[in-house]
Amino acid sequence: MYNLSCYNPSSFILVGIPGLEKFHSWIGIPFCVIYVLAVVGNCTLLYLIAVEHSLHEPMFFFLAMLATTDLVLSTATVPKLLSNLWLGSQEITFSGCLTQMFFLHFSFVVDSAILLAMAFDRYVAICFPLRYTTILTPRVLIKLVVSIVGRSFSVILPDVFLLKRLPFCGRRIIPHTYCEHIGVARLSSADISVNIWYGFSVPLMTVMSDVILIAVSYTIILRAVFQLSSQGARQKALSTCGSHVCVILMFYTPAFFSIIAHRFGHSVPRNVLILFANLYVAIPPALNPVVYGVKTKQIQDKFILLFSLKKTQ
Repeated sequence: MYNLSCYNPSSFILVGIPGLEKFHSWIGIPFCVIYVLAVVGNCTLLYLIAVEHSLHEPMFFFLAMLATTDLVLSTATVPKLLSNLWLGSQEITFSGCLTQMFFLHFSFVVDSAILLAMAFDRYVAICFPLRYTTILTPRVLIKLVVSIVGRSFSVILPDVFLLKRLPFCGRRIIPHTYCEHIGVARLSSADISVNIWYGFSVPLMTVMSDVILIAVSYTIILRAVFQLSSQGARQKALSTCGSHVCVILMFYTPAFFSIIAHRFGHSVPRNVLILFANLYVAIPPALNPVVYGVKTKQIQDKFILLFSLKKTQ
């Protein structure tokens, strides 16, 4: 029989980056800079999309969703990381740990679904340009948002209850900088086979289905583009997809590399895996606004206009 307090532990200890304790203060500096860039870049992007009527299109609506999710992803992890590295604040409450874990995994699944929705947007824009506004109506966009949030919530919420059912009577030290489902479950002395099965297979299958559908969308898009007779039309169609493809690669490539490294890279030092995991939640949210700002002419023009107006005031 487990003590009742085992099922409701007061707190856990986040170790940080084991083996690099002497460099914690220095490691925090680039993460702080990256986080500030992510917040400023995504907030600027959201502001431009909100105030500029020319950006009130489905593509920029999905981009605003991506920026919001990126803010949630980075804010769920980086501030706690910095307080750990700079202030030595390693303790996190059980409820705080569950909250951080939920928003971390939730943001990841939402990001994946948004990238799929953006691929669908590009598919409609290139394959059915004359019907674009009649297919992606405001009502359809609202339904897509509800389905994205609803699916992500229903996939990740069970993780919380799977952890709450476990007893934590022994060690409560997490060798990481943030709480993630399997890492916390491994601290329990009970059987965690259900946690491992659900925590790994269900989100992975969800994301893999998104990847497959994105690949199918871009296969159809490329086929339609190369059937265009005009070279200029081809280049214009491909350029509209360029920023989206860059964001897809930045999101999925390190994610799958991290999964493979954690599952099969037993020779990789743990501090390297932890550093990589933190870079993954910090860098894409900071780079996404830059990619769309450079690759998307409408955003680039509005961005330049915004700062030129501020200089003249």
